[in-house]
Amino acid sequence: MSQIPEATAEIQEQIEPDAVRERVATVRRRIEEACRTANRDPSEITIVAVSKTFPMQSIAAGVASGLVHFGENRARELRDKEKARPGRMHGGDVIWRFIGHLQTNKAKYIARHADWFDALDSPRVAEALDERAAKNDRVLSCLVQVNISGADQKYGLPPEDVHTFLDNCADYPHLHVHGLMAMASFTENPEDVRPQFRRMKELFDGYDATDNPRVDMEELSLGMSNDFEVAIEEGSTMIRLGSSIFGPRQYD
Repeated sequence: MSQIPEATAEIQEQIEPDAVRERVATVRRRIEEACRTANRDPSEITIVAVSKTFPMQSIAAGVASGLVHFGENRARELRDKEKARPGRMHGGDVIWRFIGHLQTNKAKYIARHADWFDALDSPRVAEALDERAAKNDRVLSCLVQVNISGADQKYGLPPEDVHTFLDNCADYPHLHVHGLMAMASFTENPEDVRPQFRRMKELFDGYDATDNPRVDMEELSLGMSNDFEVAIEEGSTMIRLGSSIFGPRQYD
């Protein structure tokens, strides 16, 4: 069985509640500035704290700083963390989101432990999750992932396939799609990816979910630590932040 990550000497300082609280406050100020530029309300923006590889102390510090949504990209790690701190589906105080590519043999962990699945990108994954969600007598909230950068190494649907895929989601009664998610190309200058965010907003606005009972276009998840202000200016409702909240990530 995989183990829940615990704090090490190297990252003790990074998970001090005061340090996390200061980073979250800085992020919120940056969100407010971006929203002023775009004439938006900061309350429209949800922060997903990317907690993958960080210990449970980090999640506790995030909650103490007012965060609710936490993102994981390893199915077993999500399982172990959700067992330690239950998500909303089990009456807990956090919302666990799976944000990584999913192997279908791990779908059981998502159905049992994830409040949201943010990386729906193929009929194969949809079928596996729908089957597992049915066995767990639930409807799993999802975001459809789009490969907006066109990079071969990135997961997600090609933009031209997104609306057809959304139509086909009507066939999965135990999934409910709430919008789209994408990761833009990594670049030193966030302005370079503004066209990718703009294209995502066009895909988001261009889908009519009126006759699709499995889709509500409510969330557009764009923007990470290096580019979230531009993403907000282009219409993102949800940003995924790791290092700007928890500090540098320590890998084995």
